[in-house]
Amino acid sequence: MIMPTINSGPVPRVETIGDAYVPYPAKITHIKEEAYAITTYNVVFEDELRREQYHFEAGQFNMLYLPGIGEVPISISSDPAEPHCLGHTIRFAGNVTRAIGRLNVGDIIGLRGPYGSAWPITRLYGEDIYIVTGGIGMAPLRPVLYTIMRHRDRFGRVVVLYGARTPADMLYTAEFESWQAHDIQLHTTVDRADPHWRGQVGVVPMLFYHLRLDPRKTVVLTCGPEIMIRFVVYEALARRVPKEKIFLSMERNMKCALGFCGHCQFGPSFICKDGPVLTYAQIEPFFGVEDF
Repeated sequence: MIMPTINSGPVPRVETIGDAYVPYPAKITHIKEEAYAITTYNVVFEDELRREQYHFEAGQFNMLYLPGIGEVPISISSDPAEPHCLGHTIRFAGNVTRAIGRLNVGDIIGLRGPYGSAWPITRLYGEDIYIVTGGIGMAPLRPVLYTIMRHRDRFGRVVVLYGARTPADMLYTAEFESWQAHDIQLHTTVDRADPHWRGQVGVVPMLFYHLRLDPRKTVVLTCGPEIMIRFVVYEALARRVPKEKIFLSMERNMKCALGFCGHCQFGPSFICKDGPVLTYAQIEPFFGVEDF
């Protein structure tokens, strides 16, 4: 087993490749409906050189652009080892995302990125990893699972705690068996069960009560609704997981991806530049504070 290498520093920001201001044309190559009003779009850059230069790390995001409508930040949900084909799992919730929902295979969309910080994969070697997420929060964590499966021997115990409103709202269910085949423990829960559901019913943080963890070698990665993240952090702290080993993806109000507009300011930080992946130690003074 490789010994843990995690440290207490902030998550480093990954530099954007190419012109950070210019969207590049990308063609939609595949569309897959994941759940009601949530769909994954695979896109490929039209320009071959851009396709070869582009790479991303798990946890980063792109800006997707439609002329005359606007642009929106979307996490990259595909495998970092295959950056030529980029997956974006999108919930249709605003003008831009609804317009994207009307596109078809073969249509062109503008794409610039990648932006922001990433999950610190190399810091996690030798650690027990707890991936805790709800709903579409699974999207930015899916690349972590791809990386873990490719290098499974570099990590300790890997546990996924995943919740959704209903069983039909769970994402990537066709991949669950593959995760488990790579010795990844999966615990699921829903807010409201249907007649066929045989699993847990309740909120995601409650799944911690079914587990025993060793805080000396535990790392928590979490993304989802802010209220869920808050209680995930509380449960992790209650189990003596250090603040520096709790990582959050905070995708709130991002607009420009370059730290100019101020929409995503959180305390002294800008989520698009300093995040979206941050340690709890970085944001503790502002965590749960109104208007931050």
